[in-house]
Amino acid sequence: RVNLDPAEMVSATGGRNGNRTRTRGRGRALARFCRQHHALLLKNLAFQRRNWKTNAAIAAFPVLLCALLVAIQAVVDRELDRPPFRCGCEGGHCGIQHSTPIQAMSCEVPAPPRWPALVQVPVVPAFVHGRPARCSNASCAAPVSVLLTGLNRGLSQSLGRGLFPDLSPSDYFLMPKTMNSSSSLDHLSRVVPGSRTLPAHELFVEPGLVPNETLYVIQSKCSWQKRNVSGNSDGGMPLQLDMECVQGLPLWCASSSVINRRLFNGYKRANKRRRSNEFLAGYDFLDTSKGLFHVYILYNSSFSRDNGHHSMTVLRVARLVNMASTAYLKQVLPGVNAEMRLEFLKEMPKAAIKMKLDLTTLLDALFFTWTVQLLLPVILTYLVYEKQQNLRLMMKMHGLKDGPYWLISYSYFLSLSGAYVTFFAVFGSLIGLDIFRLNSYVIQFLFFFIYINLQIVLAFLLASFFSSVKTASVISYIYVFGSGLLGEALLKLFIEDTTFPRPWLVIMELVPGFSLYRGVYELSEYAAAGSYMGKPGMQWGDLNDPINGMKDVLILTSIEWILLLLVAYFLDHRPAWHPIFLFGILSTKHSSPSYRANPRSRRVFADMAKDDVFLEHKVVKRLLKEMDTRNMIICHNLKKVYRGNNRNPDKLAVRGLSLALHKGQCFGMLGPNGAGKSSFINMMIGLVAPTCGTAYIHGMDLRKDMNEIYANIGVCPQHDLLWETLTGREHLQFYGRMKNLSGAALVKAVEESLKSVNLFHCGFGDKSVSKYSGGMKRRLSVAIALIGNPKVVYMDEPSTGLDTISRNDLWNVIKRAKKECTIILTSNECPSYFSAL
Repeated sequence: RVNLDPAEMVSATGGRNGNRTRTRGRGRALARFCRQHHALLLKNLAFQRRNWKTNAAIAAFPVLLCALLVAIQAVVDRELDRPPFRCGCEGGHCGIQHSTPIQAMSCEVPAPPRWPALVQVPVVPAFVHGRPARCSNASCAAPVSVLLTGLNRGLSQSLGRGLFPDLSPSDYFLMPKTMNSSSSLDHLSRVVPGSRTLPAHELFVEPGLVPNETLYVIQSKCSWQKRNVSGNSDGGMPLQLDMECVQGLPLWCASSSVINRRLFNGYKRANKRRRSNEFLAGYDFLDTSKGLFHVYILYNSSFSRDNGHHSMTVLRVARLVNMASTAYLKQVLPGVNAEMRLEFLKEMPKAAIKMKLDLTTLLDALFFTWTVQLLLPVILTYLVYEKQQNLRLMMKMHGLKDGPYWLISYSYFLSLSGAYVTFFAVFGSLIGLDIFRLNSYVIQFLFFFIYINLQIVLAFLLASFFSSVKTASVISYIYVFGSGLLGEALLKLFIEDTTFPRPWLVIMELVPGFSLYRGVYELSEYAAAGSYMGKPGMQWGDLNDPINGMKDVLILTSIEWILLLLVAYFLDHRPAWHPIFLFGILSTKHSSPSYRANPRSRRVFADMAKDDVFLEHKVVKRLLKEMDTRNMIICHNLKKVYRGNNRNPDKLAVRGLSLALHKGQCFGMLGPNGAGKSSFINMMIGLVAPTCGTAYIHGMDLRKDMNEIYANIGVCPQHDLLWETLTGREHLQFYGRMKNLSGAALVKAVEESLKSVNLFHCGFGDKSVSKYSGGMKRRLSVAIALIGNPKVVYMDEPSTGLDTISRNDLWNVIKRAKKECTIILTSNECPSYFSAL
């Protein structure tokens, strides 16, 4: 790096000893708040008008999502109305007797059929708990086990042997091969029938008795193997069954805990093979005696739940109870033909129900949470884009206050978010989404209004921590989808758990995504309940319900909205130059505090041996002593040091620069890249803080009065800071209004600025900047710097990218402009170009 030395400065026209004039007043009056508000509003309206396709797409996005939901729902409904799911029909007759277990759900059942009570027969290997299967035939079913325990071991084991009543071979072969409903129920009620088919949640059709299924008869000894039986069920459903004998083995356990452990281990082993539990059931006869029947029946339904069945599906427990009751009667009443018959199970009647899959219920709160939160990345990337491209800084250097910027930006985002949510709610209501249609619209409006405000404030807050649009976009999308998934997988469990501490739930809802999920969850729950019961959803009176979290969400999000607004505004205005500021380390551009504390860094290294440097330093000291800083630019010992990272040495960019300029001078700074020219300009326009020293612009201190300085300067930065969708004329109109121009004066200033930089002819001034060449953008940046007759103009390499003719025209523009202001420019070109100035 070549350090910029005061001796390298070249001043043209006016000289160092030119007449210094004094004027009263500190400078141009600042544009009022309303004027700045008006200028920014018109600029944003022009910007949004040229981006109307993007804005329309954002506002219509929820409508498109709802339309997609409707289309998918129509396809699903049409498929569910097809024969695989519709109540079965055969030979012109329709009904449950012609239906599969899936089709039976949609059938009308005025008189439900009577189904025999079955047990769930496990599938076990040929060796059961160390005992070989007592069936040499490979096609014979392996035995099943029943676990027993009780205080009276003898009685318990005796009852265990009586669980499986035997039929003699003669009784078996006397069974008719063709069975009707009455005969099948009578014969099957005297044995223990079972099936390896998992039961349905409702018994409109018994899956274990559909045609071509195997019906197992569990006995203590199997003297027969298989038999084919056909017939009709009570509901008229045809039966075509293979009956097969399975041996039942009672096994003694020391205690009920041993039974629990064996059932659990048997479930784990069976689950690996994708089978049902290895054990039929467990019986704990407790204190059962001749005069007291007391039994616990243990079974495992986990495998049913893992295979998509409802967690409350009863794995055919009714027959297990009947087995113990019958065995006890025969034990306590020997020689008496006493039995407890269980002939059938029967469901309640039901009407025909068209099978329907409600996608909105299936997606539930997660879908709506994601949809509303998708605006956050849009707002955040817009704010970070202006920050990354230094567009906001450019506006601030031309006098824009933070108040109008926040007001206009916030109003735009609120309008966009309001349109987004309104379209979502209105269209959702039109297509019949219960979450919008049934709940109170006032509650919905209040909830979504508060949340979109909170979301906008959150975007402003997050924008303070990002300087890259890509990074902000990625992080925001991770937050959106992550908070939604965590809400569905974690927060929902805590909401439904009534024992979970409510204060902890409120703390979790401090995350805006979780509070949105909780509110949408409550709306969806009330809508589902209202749809099921034919009543309206959430109303104002429901907010006082202790289990309703909507009231907490409304209060929490309102408070959080106000608090985060203050924090976001504070972070946006954090003094980047203050070394002990709490959040200073989070700023992407901050000064080097170590140089403030190091006295050695305050030393001036200017080469006083050079006469011009010595004289200029002397003039500056005299002017400061006389307090003659008005109508002049005075730099006093300006120094900038960039702290080295990763043990690299510090870089001295500007060392002890002292300079005094007055109106009418054009001061050129020459030097190669890295000489410190841009560092000096950046300090003068407030982009970076000087390590030490200061400057006075028309009596205003660089350290204290930057807001007033901005109203009196024009800046042409090294890189063009322009909105690609705006035209050159719209740029000049905006910055002209920021300089307090209006009406005919503004129109005249814009026309003259376009003509001065050759953008008026051929209509270039009314074309969007995205169609400009690099040289045209550079000329527009120069015109922006000069509009409004600023008192001081800074130009950082204004001739970059210009051809010879355009460069000469540029110098002519600067020559005319310097009569009314002071111009400081930098260049790495030949000094001969300054001769004309």
